[in-house]
Amino acid sequence: METLGELVLLVSLIIVCFSARGCSQAQPQGPQVPCFFIFGDSLVDNGNNNGMVTLSRANYRPYGIDFSQGTTGRFTNGRTFVDALAQLMGFPQYIPPYSRARGPELLRGVNYASGASGIRDETGDNLGDHTSMNGQVANFANTVVQMRRLFRGDTNALTSYLSKCIFYCGLGSNDYLNNYFMPNFYTTSSDFTAKAYAAALIQDYTRQLTQLHSLGGRKVIVTAVGPIGCIPYQLARYHSNSTGCNETINKAIVLFNTELRKVVDRFNGGQLQGAKFVYLDSYKSSTDLYKNGTANGFEVIDKGCCGVGRNNGQITCLPLQQPCTDRRKYLFWDAFHPTDQANIMFAQASYGSQSYTYPINIQKLASL
Repeated sequence: METLGELVLLVSLIIVCFSARGCSQAQPQGPQVPCFFIFGDSLVDNGNNNGMVTLSRANYRPYGIDFSQGTTGRFTNGRTFVDALAQLMGFPQYIPPYSRARGPELLRGVNYASGASGIRDETGDNLGDHTSMNGQVANFANTVVQMRRLFRGDTNALTSYLSKCIFYCGLGSNDYLNNYFMPNFYTTSSDFTAKAYAAALIQDYTRQLTQLHSLGGRKVIVTAVGPIGCIPYQLARYHSNSTGCNETINKAIVLFNTELRKVVDRFNGGQLQGAKFVYLDSYKSSTDLYKNGTANGFEVIDKGCCGVGRNNGQITCLPLQQPCTDRRKYLFWDAFHPTDQANIMFAQASYGSQSYTYPINIQKLASL
């Protein structure tokens, strides 16, 4: 059964390499895991929103100005965090978006992430269409059906194959940014205290992650929500303390993150059989990068490289707008998202070190 899985992977990678650029740059030993499945929002979306009726799209210049494939729908100037992570894990090509992933290509992974999406279905509705986490899990279930055909119905071989793959889940940011802290559009802030809202999100997310496990996910990275109160969009709107950050939002997010780490402990403690979850503390990694920007080569940490108004954060990067010249000196690309340079640093810090991962780092998770 192992032989069948490995044979299918080999054939698929040969097909993918002949149909795409850059396979010569692959590490000699190949990827550390056979496939990489990604669930998330605009921080890792790589084109799934391109065909949707939504304001949350990035399929126009100058997005992708420093990316090898140009403008793809990634919400940054170059690589996203998961692009950089895939490279560190030895993948010769970027993981394709669900909107265009087909056939044997599915065997090396799929990116289901959708800009403006959240754990709750209504999150992001203020911006238009998107695929929520519930929708992304349903899309993965559809992928599993297609993969079963590639394995000629051998469910045991497919189960074994998926158990070796890495799953990345990064949701929750928009449940605060485009839901709880948008009272003119949503009632959640009056329906829930910050603590009760975090508990409601965790309950939904626990169910969604359990569904992923039932579909075959075993090695899973779940990310904390970052300090949204410190992004240019918030800095442009909030000026009342020494840090400049909106600590009301940050404190609410910490409540969610604290509970999410406990979920990881429960899953690893036997609640989900065979599960190996890693908690990625992107709140701490982002805060450290923000506080030590200069030491990390960032000269500008409080404004977007591309945007309009105060902190280049009142309106995000517009079509054909001229961005800053030296993107490597900026922590933020636009009002919401990190630059390519910041994403690479985030990935490197979480892959081989345990500064921001619990209970093990991502490199160790891949090797299990």
